[in-house]
Amino acid sequence: MVRHNNQLPHNLPQLQNLIKRDPESYKEEFLQQYQHYKSTLEVFHLEPTQFNKSLDDLITFLAQVAHCYIEDLNTYPQEIVDILRTHNTILDNEMRMTFCKALIQLRNKSLLEPTALLSLFFELLKCQDKALRQFLQTHIITDIKNINIKRKNAKVNTVLQNFMFSMLKDSNAKAVKMSIDIMIELYNKNVWNDAKTVNVIATGCFSKITKVAVASIKFFLGHDSEEKESDDSDSDNEPNIREVIMANKVNKKTKKREKQLKKVKQLFVKAKKKKSKAPQYNFSALHLIHDPQDFAEKLFKQIEKNNDRFEIKLMTLDIVSRLIGLHNLFLFNFYPYIQRFLQPHQREVTKLLQFIAQASHELIPPDVLEPVLKTLVNNFVTERNSADVMAIGLNTVREICTRCPLAMNRDLLEDLTQYKQYKERSVMMSARSLIGTFRRIMPDLLHRKDRGRPTEVNIAIEASKYGEVRASEFVPGADVLFGKHIEETDHSDSEDNEWINVSHNSDEEVNDEKSIVDADQSIESSASDDDDDDNDDYYDDDDDDDDDKEQGKNNKNGDDDFTFYNEKDSIKNDCGNNNEKRETDKTLRKKNVLTKQQKKARKLKKTKQNTEQNTELIAERKIKASLISTERLFTDEDFRKIDIALVKQEVTYANRGVKRVHDQIETVKQNGELVKLCDIENIYKKRKHDKAARLESVKKGQEEREKFGYKDGRQNPLCSKTNREKRKGKIFQMLKHKLKGKAKRSFKNKQIALRNHLLKQRKMR
Repeated sequence: MVRHNNQLPHNLPQLQNLIKRDPESYKEEFLQQYQHYKSTLEVFHLEPTQFNKSLDDLITFLAQVAHCYIEDLNTYPQEIVDILRTHNTILDNEMRMTFCKALIQLRNKSLLEPTALLSLFFELLKCQDKALRQFLQTHIITDIKNINIKRKNAKVNTVLQNFMFSMLKDSNAKAVKMSIDIMIELYNKNVWNDAKTVNVIATGCFSKITKVAVASIKFFLGHDSEEKESDDSDSDNEPNIREVIMANKVNKKTKKREKQLKKVKQLFVKAKKKKSKAPQYNFSALHLIHDPQDFAEKLFKQIEKNNDRFEIKLMTLDIVSRLIGLHNLFLFNFYPYIQRFLQPHQREVTKLLQFIAQASHELIPPDVLEPVLKTLVNNFVTERNSADVMAIGLNTVREICTRCPLAMNRDLLEDLTQYKQYKERSVMMSARSLIGTFRRIMPDLLHRKDRGRPTEVNIAIEASKYGEVRASEFVPGADVLFGKHIEETDHSDSEDNEWINVSHNSDEEVNDEKSIVDADQSIESSASDDDDDDNDDYYDDDDDDDDDKEQGKNNKNGDDDFTFYNEKDSIKNDCGNNNEKRETDKTLRKKNVLTKQQKKARKLKKTKQNTEQNTELIAERKIKASLISTERLFTDEDFRKIDIALVKQEVTYANRGVKRVHDQIETVKQNGELVKLCDIENIYKKRKHDKAARLESVKKGQEEREKFGYKDGRQNPLCSKTNREKRKGKIFQMLKHKLKGKAKRSFKNKQIALRNHLLKQRKMR
């Protein structure tokens, strides 16, 4: 091998390349450069603030070839670390960056421990060099992520976490901010997602440095929604292999299409593996706080004490409300504080309404939320406000009552339900959504006419008392498996047969699932004819009273007519005959009144019978469900049947078997842990557009559309037109006399036309 000794001392990149290929052959040149490095380093120590080009090149060179001469460079990493620890703040920016890059290269070659390097980099965050801080932040996050890529390295994580936590108490604001940013980024990347990291970030919320406090508060407000949206978007882009295979069969086969098909198959296998993996649930950071009650109290005290900007107060109130709702906390001072801001003209009032709804839960005493609810109704749900303000107020009342239904009283709810017929659609729909909510959670508070037809689920609803906890002893809806369970146990031993006999004795009417279905079908067929009549049997006592009043009026008129005719009869007949007629008429009126009372009593009796039957049905289902839940294990197919049965109960009328149709079906709203702002700002209103916007939408709809008008399908455009086609071009005055035949004829004209038609038919015979 030819050696260019005269050029190598001055060409370090070439020497570096040659050493990596053959370290032993170029060891002398390496030792020469290493001696030069030591002498240059001694000169550098005399003036550490100056930039030394020769030392800069030598440090990069030695870091590149350090893995080739580990024994000779065993002290080299520690020398650079000592330089940075000693002169970190006074070094030239370029020299400091070179030292840091050399250490990162040594770390990548496993010549330096991660704890020593990362602890040094955390100290370097104090330097007044923004580019260096960004560079170090990226490396710290990447290095810690690589350390934990295969498994969690608890030993290294503990050392680094302790050091990073101590950095939060540092006096340098930039170092503290960078440390908190690194921890937040590591949590979002699921590297440090333990409770220890979360609780240390929680201490940043009380920092005197505004940027640190805001960063910590924003962390707890979360990014879960963005992660879910990204996951959903990834699932939408998954390949459909059937479409690609079919296209490949139909189209011309080329190398490009075969390559594309192969790639799609690989993506399909990858997507299938991704789906087969167990789901990983990333819980919100608010769930991992050790003492949420103390944390919420400190945050609320900080709001009252500090004079922060309105935006910071708003974010802090958001965290406090989330903590109260998630952990069912008691912070009674929160509600009077936020009650002061519940005004329509208040800045960001919809967010404040969201916070008060988030801070509501079942364990809050109703007398704490009642003043807030009354203030909300008095300030928002009044006709002096606009329709949008009223709708937002009703939506907020609905969200509060969904989480704490005991805060609503009967009188207030009756007033709010009156807006179901309001002239503005937004207010009307909000009031109806409030009625629908109480139909699901507490129908007894509603007026009888607002409860609607009771379904099989609604009749089983019992209003919970304050602090009441109901533990279920069986799987809801498991009674649908009763028939299948009996069929399986028919082939078992005698003990199971005895159990079946006991169950038959307890319930002789229904033996298996088939009989239950047949009974429901028979009830449905028998009830389909008189569905409307039965709908009035539940809540129409008021109508009966009105009928009585109307009948009284009719009877009064009847008395007048009767008197009038009796005056005529008195001229013709004697007084005895008149008295007999009066007595007969009174008897008929009494019978008529008794018939109306009997009808009302019959309806009440029928309602009572339906209630008793529904109660028996609920008790019967509970017995079946409890027996099956304790006697067998459910399969996936069983759970699917149970889900179908529960949905059926949601849409099936009680004691009738008649399913709801169209808009009568109420979907059960799945309430999440947090209140969405769109639920409060949800206004059912068609926005008004100006004329320009409407014309633009019209023109946009006319694009790529065939020309409207009469479709002339003639092959020869020069041929004559029919009378129907010509009529389309004439003015109305020329056609007015021909349209008279379409006018509504009188009864006499119809008789004349019928007579003429019959005469014409007779002549034709």
